[in-house]
Amino acid sequence: MSAGNAAVVSDETAVRDVARRIVTAWAANDADAFAAIFVEDGTLIGDAYMKGREEIRSYMAAGFGGPYAGTRVLVEPLDVRFLTDDIALLVTQGSVLLEGETEFVAERAFLATSTVVRVDGGWGIAAYQNSKGTANR
Repeated sequence: MSAGNAAVVSDETAVRDVARRIVTAWAANDADAFAAIFVEDGTLIGDAYMKGREEIRSYMAAGFGGPYAGTRVLVEPLDVRFLTDDIALLVTQGSVLLEGETEFVAERAFLATSTVVRVDGGWGIAAYQNSKGTANR
């Protein structure tokens, strides 16, 4: 494997790791850690539109203190596509899990697209959007 190919594999692994970071922050019901996955002016579109880490943190803190309390998520990367060396498109599928659940739950399934950018030597989400649904795989 050439040095160039190793860098691409390393970058793809780092972009895929964004999904793991989401799972970890959610499992801890940690709104600060969840918001830190986003770049400072990142956007999240789900049940609402949020712009910036503080809006995302605030929304998730309310969720973790209310309807998302004690929940976890499964998030699995489906596709990683590099648009440039510093911008990647990450497509994931996931499911919200209630206490005691360990398997994907179709009724709470979602698909998400994230624009992930290289910042400060790492990768963060610049834009995230999810919709209810499952992959046709």
